[in-house]
Amino acid sequence: MDNKTRGGQFLVKETKCEDIFIPEDFSEEQKMMRDMVKEFVDKELWPNKDRFEKRDFGFTVECMHKAAELGLLSVSVPEAYGGMGMGFVDTVLVCDYISGATGSFSSAFGAHTGIGTLPITLYGTEEQKQKYVPKLASGEWFGAYCLTEPGAGSDANSGKTKAVLSEDGTHYKITGQKMWITNAGFCSLFIVFARIEDDKNITGFIVENNPENGISTNEEEHKLGIRASSTRQVFFNETKVPVENMLSERGNGFKIAMNALNVGRIKLAAACLDSQRRIISGAAKYSNERIQFNVPISKFGAIRYKLAEMATSCYAGESAVYRAAKSIEERIAIRESEGATHQEAELKGVEEFAIECAILKVAVSEDIQNCSDEGIQIFGGMGFSEDTPMESAWRDARITRIYEGTNEINRMLSVGMLIKKAMKGHVDLLGPASKVQEDLMSIPSFDTPDYSELFAEEKEMISKLKKAFLMVAGGAVQKYGPDLDEHQQLLIASADILIEIYMAESTILRTEKLAKKVGEANIKEQIAMAKLYLYKAVDIVTQKGKESIISFAEGDEQRMLLMGLRRYTKYTNMPNIVEIRRTISAKIIAENKYCF
Repeated sequence: MDNKTRGGQFLVKETKCEDIFIPEDFSEEQKMMRDMVKEFVDKELWPNKDRFEKRDFGFTVECMHKAAELGLLSVSVPEAYGGMGMGFVDTVLVCDYISGATGSFSSAFGAHTGIGTLPITLYGTEEQKQKYVPKLASGEWFGAYCLTEPGAGSDANSGKTKAVLSEDGTHYKITGQKMWITNAGFCSLFIVFARIEDDKNITGFIVENNPENGISTNEEEHKLGIRASSTRQVFFNETKVPVENMLSERGNGFKIAMNALNVGRIKLAAACLDSQRRIISGAAKYSNERIQFNVPISKFGAIRYKLAEMATSCYAGESAVYRAAKSIEERIAIRESEGATHQEAELKGVEEFAIECAILKVAVSEDIQNCSDEGIQIFGGMGFSEDTPMESAWRDARITRIYEGTNEINRMLSVGMLIKKAMKGHVDLLGPASKVQEDLMSIPSFDTPDYSELFAEEKEMISKLKKAFLMVAGGAVQKYGPDLDEHQQLLIASADILIEIYMAESTILRTEKLAKKVGEANIKEQIAMAKLYLYKAVDIVTQKGKESIISFAEGDEQRMLLMGLRRYTKYTNMPNIVEIRRTISAKIIAENKYCF
């Protein structure tokens, strides 16, 4: 199997820029798809933002039908079931550009096309797929996903909903309560997770939404954001579900839920990108028009600082999301070429990159929150008013750190999964970690390296940050072994280091590939963003590494590890950060929008 496509290996292998996919690589078809989606958003969603904010649920459904007419609900559905059967990158691209105007629509869209449809395409029998998927792909039916319960949030496998087999063995009776169910107010079909007898794991079922079959819902929830996304509690009271509607096999529900969430995580990250682009563009326009002290506020360094930081986070998010999407797409292709069905290939492809999906979910959801917050700040008092789009963007952004697994859970998962992969031999962490130990004992080289080539120093910095991770996480694993799970603060600190490495490396590789394509002189702003992102990443690694080391090591070991951390986070030539931010913001202000 082609080695460059294993998940988690970015940490111990050097990735070449030629081997990653960047948004500047979009094919003509992909660009057409992107433009079609943008046109849909600009025509149908953006002008009607106030309807979403006024909780016009009917309008959300109307827009879903319009998206269905354009085929946008069927992008990732195989052609055999009435879909477009497009690649994984295309799926992510649609998710990205359809989500820029309002979280209300993107939640409805994401829940239907993702967790409402995918469990059937990925786990359903041929009969189940033939029966349900074409209806979901065409928008004749909408789907919803019932996992969370009042007592079972992050601990998804602890649900109390019961499924009891009837005496004649023809159907199950499902009884229980589910909450925070997106699309519950208008869906035709639920994917429901329930426990059979005292099984250790829950089981998945396809349940048609028929109120006469013991299914009822509460009123719509009043929420901080995503106000026109239908969110209700759903009650099942001895709801009869034919045995042939069990999804996959008994007790496989937890696995289905986790794998559906893996796909959901990278798509959620993508769904936070276009809203960042639109916020940055809106903030740039406003700062060029708003006059204070007789000049546009875009002339002020404080505003330029914000625009540069917002743009850099967005650029980094794009770089990492499309890198991972292509890695997954390539992995799916390898599996198919080895004879796996599309179903198996997609499942395994996404599962392979579960670490990257968790990283992206955390990083990009936090970036959209910061971006919308700074968007409000640039607008000042107007940003706090419902007359400008900033406050709704900020409210809609808030949920992204909670659903598809909270960011705390995802941080712990990313490191936990990496350690598991190492134990299974899928990612060799032990070899590189012991090399780092030797490295710490050796005398550092005092030669001045040749950094004349673009990003030579930055790429060396990335490889040093990887050593810092292996040193810090390795030290914690050595000390606590399998009990590391109980030390959540250390896991979270290690996760923050891991996240920054993937994001910074993706940004540098994208920019390096772009430089080879169009020439360094033509992308000085992108080069500046890559350098700014890395500089900030180094700061985070320094802080989180130190916090960990002084919490699990003492005496000589602590001194040695802190010395190692200093060595691994030290620049030979510090970048001029103020100048870099000026370069980035000047371009945005001149173009009056996010233009990368």
